[in-house]
Amino acid sequence: MLKPFVLSALLASVLPAAAHDLKSEKKAGISPSFDILSAEAKAKGRIVAFRMTMAGKAGAVTPKPAGKLAGAEVFAYVWPTTLDPAVAGFAKASGILALAVTSHPDFDDTPLFDEDGDGDPNNDGKNWHSHWVVLAKDEACGPGGLKVRDISPGEDIAMPATAPGLPLMLDSPGYSPLIRGADIAVNSAVGGPNQAAGAGFDAVTARLRVHKETKAPLLCVVEAMDVASGKLDLSGRIVEEK
Repeated sequence: MLKPFVLSALLASVLPAAAHDLKSEKKAGISPSFDILSAEAKAKGRIVAFRMTMAGKAGAVTPKPAGKLAGAEVFAYVWPTTLDPAVAGFAKASGILALAVTSHPDFDDTPLFDEDGDGDPNNDGKNWHSHWVVLAKDEACGPGGLKVRDISPGEDIAMPATAPGLPLMLDSPGYSPLIRGADIAVNSAVGGPNQAAGAGFDAVTARLRVHKETKAPLLCVVEAMDVASGKLDLSGRIVEEK
């Protein structure tokens, strides 16, 4: 399996080369549900459609419950981008904007939405759901490690209106992921038309973990199971769909 993120290429903020979609070879030692074969991103007006195709059934594997928030695991399909976080309502130039589809049975971070339709909006963490997140480098997450950026107590920083109130730069906009066979896709929105086309992206399957003492860094990326580009260089390009 791949080790935690090495960030030199990702943090360089260099626009990717000519590739539009991303292709990836099937790999041994990775669960087929997290083995990426291809990824793409298309923009039309304010809407950006992200997609990954896996070697096996997408979304078929979810974390085992830990029984509490501290130390809880998160499985994620993630599209890191070169888009400025401001297009999703976060503070400008505050980190790496990524769209993520996640599952985590030990907590629910989408309080506005009842994903399973049972009348309780606070018990849906295991159901695959979407987030905009801002990622940042933190050596406390391991050498070259990544985290969802923490918000310090009292820190006044721009956040989207649908942020769930966690001390993280994380939004819960309610974009429903579409999971069909080997494909996982999600349609998202950015702040204005023509803001996304031409930006770089990558596709990653990852395992994250909540800090065992629920302190900063609260949510670290502990393993990149697969990276579509192979080296996390954001060499995909969001293409404009006519």
